[in-house]
Amino acid sequence: MSSPWTTPVRLHELGRGALSLELEPDAAERAKVAHDVGLESLPALRARLTVTPWMDGAEIAGRFDAVVVQVCAVSLDNFEHPLAGEIEVRVVPAGSPQAPAATGGELEFDPEAPDPPDVLEGDAIDLAAYVVEHLALEIDPFARKPGVEFDYAPPDEPESPFAVLKKLKGGEP
Repeated sequence: MSSPWTTPVRLHELGRGALSLELEPDAAERAKVAHDVGLESLPALRARLTVTPWMDGAEIAGRFDAVVVQVCAVSLDNFEHPLAGEIEVRVVPAGSPQAPAATGGELEFDPEAPDPPDVLEGDAIDLAAYVVEHLALEIDPFARKPGVEFDYAPPDEPESPFAVLKKLKGGEP
């Protein structure tokens, strides 16, 4: 899948220190992002990020704010609501000593440990891709329009054949 919206930053640009950026896609880019992440539309998306040097890579930190239009999982009506999220990612170039080792064995999982850094394919970090990734993680796949209740009444149980026979014989159900 090609990225509908890109904002590359090269690692060598961080040699001068941290970069602070505000990213905001135009309407056409928001429409492509909305399609890719399964939204009806994306009226607004803005991210404020700081990219700082980290080891031989970079650390990306910030937040995004968005307004999304989704289909209600109960009423099937479109509805608009705000989404926001934090972004905190570390990236390193391929071949970095900080890159996670590719092992064929079992993985040890420590939920308290920080995530391992992402390994870049080239020397550029696509900041927009990280914003879209974190937006997608915040989307509720079964979003419910405010005020909509899910009323479900199970169907009446069909009578068993034995209960029907008992009625026919004149017995009590």
